[in-house]
Amino acid sequence: MSTQGKAFEELYQGEKAVWLQWGSYEAAVLPEVGANLIAFRDTSKGYHILREPAEQEMEAFKASPGVHGIPVLFPPNRYEDGRFEFNGRTYTFPINEPKTGNHLHGFAHTAVWTVEDYGVNKTESYVSLKLSVDEKHPIFEFLPHVFTLRLRYALNDTGLLQHISVHNEGQDAMPCMVAFHTAVNAPFAPNSKPEDCSFTITIGKRWEMSERMLPTGQFLPLSEGEQAIQTTGVPTYWEAMDNHYTAEPRNGRNQMVLTDAREQVSLVYDVGTAFKQWMVWNNNSTKGFFCPEPQLNLVNAPNVDLPADEIGLVSLEPGGIWENSSRFYLRAAK
Repeated sequence: MSTQGKAFEELYQGEKAVWLQWGSYEAAVLPEVGANLIAFRDTSKGYHILREPAEQEMEAFKASPGVHGIPVLFPPNRYEDGRFEFNGRTYTFPINEPKTGNHLHGFAHTAVWTVEDYGVNKTESYVSLKLSVDEKHPIFEFLPHVFTLRLRYALNDTGLLQHISVHNEGQDAMPCMVAFHTAVNAPFAPNSKPEDCSFTITIGKRWEMSERMLPTGQFLPLSEGEQAIQTTGVPTYWEAMDNHYTAEPRNGRNQMVLTDAREQVSLVYDVGTAFKQWMVWNNNSTKGFFCPEPQLNLVNAPNVDLPADEIGLVSLEPGGIWENSSRFYLRAAK
């Protein structure tokens, strides 16, 4: 067993948590609040990478765990009138966003997950969690399939690794739609200011959205600032963003890079090329945090008349497994 790594159970602000430590890195995941990775820190530098709830915010966070840590969205984002058809079956979800009349963000981020394993080996500290749905599970009412979601987080010298898989254990093809509503502190360094931060993301085209925040199937031209997101970067709070884009990997990478000019360090969030879309939300340009959200599928994908491959609508066959890995790490700013 490594002397620099630890994995253990200990409360996080009164909530059951599994903690990982490796060198100066530490992370905490909350199994009973959607397997939310609520903390990722560099303790030697005082960096708090993810937005964490304050102690007095914990009850509100547990009631609506969408804008702290890394919530798992399954299925992600909005679905028109809470309904869609897939493979000859109609799915009906509760309308939980009254102002748009849509269903928002699915069920995984509020569900209780099971800790399968945690520990330390020669190269990492890790935790593995699962959410198994069958006929007896409350989620089955809305997603009538037998399936298991698995999340594995690991810490090592290079940072934080995240692996997610979806295993269809039923007899019918199921829609596989997944995303992460990742809430990143900007700044994440204790002595930096929001003005020190800028970011790039490997976005491609911007989807046009209706008044109900649903894609029309058309694209909008990128503004000068959005073009800078693809290349040189923009200040994190340059304007209010609640925008949906295609992902356009560059140099084989699909990633967000947040740079702190004062610290001369960049946080890289490399999400892998399986995610075909990005949502970028900065809470109406409120300084403090923003959400670069990798999505497998387009918002409202089953209700959009476009090719499945183009909009990331994955049909997972019986016995099939979909999986993807993402990574957070720090490097010197370029």
